[in-house]
Amino acid sequence: MKKIVAMLAVTMLFVLSGTSMAAVELKFAHGGSLEHQYQIGAEYFKKLVEERSNGEIKVNIFPQGQLGGSERELLEGVRMGTIEIVSIAAGGALPSFVPEFQVLGIPYLFQSREQVYAVLDGEVGDELGALMLGKGFQNLAFWEVGFRNFTNNIRPIEKPEDIKGLKIRVQESKSWMEFIKMLGGIPTPISFGELYSALQQKVVDGQENPIATIYSMKYYEVQKYLTLDGHTYEAAAIIANPKWFSSLSEEHQKIIKDAARDAATYQREKLFEMDQERLDFIRKAGVEIVENPDKEAFAQATADLYKVLDNVPEELINKIKDAAAKVK
Repeated sequence: MKKIVAMLAVTMLFVLSGTSMAAVELKFAHGGSLEHQYQIGAEYFKKLVEERSNGEIKVNIFPQGQLGGSERELLEGVRMGTIEIVSIAAGGALPSFVPEFQVLGIPYLFQSREQVYAVLDGEVGDELGALMLGKGFQNLAFWEVGFRNFTNNIRPIEKPEDIKGLKIRVQESKSWMEFIKMLGGIPTPISFGELYSALQQKVVDGQENPIATIYSMKYYEVQKYLTLDGHTYEAAAIIANPKWFSSLSEEHQKIIKDAARDAATYQREKLFEMDQERLDFIRKAGVEIVENPDKEAFAQATADLYKVLDNVPEELINKIKDAAAKVK
């Protein structure tokens, strides 16, 4: 009898220790493909978290909109707590919840990646994170989506006048709607997950996204022209449910936050390495590339965009400009 009790005790100890080794299991969701920028970061984040926690935290990645067809749905899911962590475009659906993020939709605010990183990884990034927390989102880090460029099926876009009359898909945000209107185009909100089919079926004439997104989502298959104007920079906000995050031990919180930030560094470097290769691939796929559009004309045509944005303090805009100006 004593032997049986002892064996049961050992078994229970083994079961309990096994349970503790996977004490936290989380869902990481995004709407990108298996080659998308989100997935590159998510896979590295998973690797770091599981290694650094010695298996105590397990990360389950749900790409391709499996847990939400749109980024708004993903944001609502993480805020309600049905999803632990999401990766979404910071300038897309997020401004509907945190209006100050419209600032990232101001055209030609940044001239280089280095300026972006100095802003988002510094004091301004902390300020934006505090605003997010006030609206029910725990910011972990800012990853990269990249500088956005126009594609379309009608004609090469070399100057603002070339966009006149074109139906351009935009993210669900006032700043994006106004941006396209100022260029004479017709802004058409369509969810990220439905964009390929919208281009294929000619619901819209064009869209705007970074090279990495145009490649990973295969938009080059259904678009004829690409213009490298780099009008805005899109950051990926890595967001956790605050209640869930605060319920973790301090050790686990640190592991997750550090991994998110380290994954940002890795993902940004990886995308920089891949950009030229992917651009060459897009060109070989038959897309005509406009490499030197009249950026100055585009900037002048949209210079007053910031005036139509609601709840974006001028102080925030100036902070970003000042921080960016310090980076050569």
